[in-house]
Amino acid sequence: MTTLKKKSEAAALVASLRDAYNSGLTAKRQWRINQLNALRQMVVDNESVIEAALFSDLGKSASEAQLTEIGIILGDIDYALKNLSSWLKPHKVSVPLAAMPAKAFVVSEPVGVALIIAPWNYPMQLLLAPLVGAIAAGNAAVLKPSELAPATSAALAKLIPVYLDPRAIAIVEGAAEETGWLLEQRYDHIFYTGNGRVARIVMEAAAKNLTPVSLELGGKSPIYIDDSVDLEAAALRIAWAKYLNAGQTCVAPDYILATQSVQKELESHLVTAIENLYGSDPLLSDDYGRIINDNHFARLSGYLKDGRVVAAGKPVAKQRYIPPTVLVDVKRDAAVMQEEIFGPILPMITVKDLDDAIDFINSKSKPLALYVFSENTLVRRAFTERTSSGAIGFNVAILHLSVPGLPFGGVGESGIGAYRGKRSFDTFSHEKAILSKPLKPETLALVYPPFTESKKKLITGLLRKLS
Repeated sequence: MTTLKKKSEAAALVASLRDAYNSGLTAKRQWRINQLNALRQMVVDNESVIEAALFSDLGKSASEAQLTEIGIILGDIDYALKNLSSWLKPHKVSVPLAAMPAKAFVVSEPVGVALIIAPWNYPMQLLLAPLVGAIAAGNAAVLKPSELAPATSAALAKLIPVYLDPRAIAIVEGAAEETGWLLEQRYDHIFYTGNGRVARIVMEAAAKNLTPVSLELGGKSPIYIDDSVDLEAAALRIAWAKYLNAGQTCVAPDYILATQSVQKELESHLVTAIENLYGSDPLLSDDYGRIINDNHFARLSGYLKDGRVVAAGKPVAKQRYIPPTVLVDVKRDAAVMQEEIFGPILPMITVKDLDDAIDFINSKSKPLALYVFSENTLVRRAFTERTSSGAIGFNVAILHLSVPGLPFGGVGESGIGAYRGKRSFDTFSHEKAILSKPLKPETLALVYPPFTESKKKLITGLLRKLS
């Protein structure tokens, strides 16, 4: 772990990592493989430590920690190790007749030194998942875990220097001041997961050095549901996705759009689904998490007055507990509908029909995810063609994150760029174009001056023929 006491130490840290990168250390294929294996070993050796830290920060059960953090990271590492050789192979591209004879191909090279800034809601997964891509692509990296998840931050700060190469990978704990010092340095890529307010600060800092950024943000991810589906089955999937991690998930369903008749039936099914998942009193459930801190607890508690509460139990401030809640009779302009909820509160908004639902979604910022529960092919097509979002899930929510081949990222206010699987490798790579042409035979005489009338005719005819 590196502790920064002043800004100059941040500069020295990044400079040392850049020296390691410039030496060619991180570009070596075997170094990448060794570091990915070491990262995997770190997670496997310390599963109980990580589980305990996540429980301390978020009340996350060991099973949920395995499902949403540890298992995902191990899967990402294994996927990268399995495919790294193919990712590193030059990719041939065709050469037009006018440039023949020649060979053209694309090679992926590392970009340099990356800064990875993680949030608190999945503090292990969202720090290490981008790191997998950075290592696989051959980069050095600075890791900044969230200070709002102090137990996980401390655990990773202790483990990472033991298992990973400290010459090229560093982890820095701290809060806004330390993050500010880090952002003042020059990087070759900045990967930030969090909210739009801080993302603007990150982009402003990156712009000073023309540093490319990946911004994994959030937003209000809606659900549209109609009467063509089994509402009881749909309710269970919705409840699981919404109340996982006590609703503190960037792609959690944020609100439901449905007609009045569908809402009325769905309401009772959601209550049943919550009881099936967490028992009659979720406060006593070992599988239901807690709100990260008192400020977020107070913010979420304020939303409970924005509709009629459908759920058993009341908030408990001392435990930062807010029960899995469904809000009905919610107005479209209510406070709970103005920004991402990021908690276990699920409002239901009444719409007249499909068109009303799509118009409502399109009136807001583009969401990170959109979920459609419908068996109607025309309904699914309408949402695919008439809305824009980072992803769409039909009859399921959140699960698209488990598919390595699907890019994960937002659009507009919900983010810039994508990662997971090969996209993680690509994010931290530069695609270098290479063209190789022999000096003999000389086939470029046609394009050399001086240009005669006959040359002009030949060039014009050839170009038009090729087009």
